[in-house]
Amino acid sequence: MEDEKDIIPNDPATEKAEEKEAQQKEAQLKETQQKEAQLKETLQKIKATASEEDPHPSSQLSLRTILGGDLLTTQLVRSQLWLFVLIVVFAIIYVAVRYQCQQDMLTIDQLENELKGAKYKSLSSSSTLTEKCRESHVLNILKQNKDSLLHQADQPPYIIEVPE
Repeated sequence: MEDEKDIIPNDPATEKAEEKEAQQKEAQLKETQQKEAQLKETLQKIKATASEEDPHPSSQLSLRTILGGDLLTTQLVRSQLWLFVLIVVFAIIYVAVRYQCQQDMLTIDQLENELKGAKYKSLSSSSTLTEKCRESHVLNILKQNKDSLLHQADQPPYIIEVPE
């Protein structure tokens, strides 16, 4: 089997079909090249406009920029991140210490109240003991108990001198 081109002499219909196919392939090739060129241009434009850096804030400070959040740009937050972390840690420590101080104050108040109660009880016990230990009270108790051999002395005490 030989090639069909060799067998069929120049057929005008075949030539037209081949030309159309060639033209379509060229058109498709041009179209894909144009699309690739447009895609490259679009990517270059996106790369030119997109960046990770924020634009520097304007020197004008207005209420709109503050309320809009433009004041806290990514660059400012990134550069001051450790300061923000330090502030949060100090705030947590402040709250914890204040809470502990309040707990200690409550404990101190409770212990002071217990101390006052203990002082009053001690004072009361001391006065009762002093009253019961007086000589007149002891003599009255001895008189009431007639079976006791103890009584008040009629004579003054003797001084015994011991030679050394």
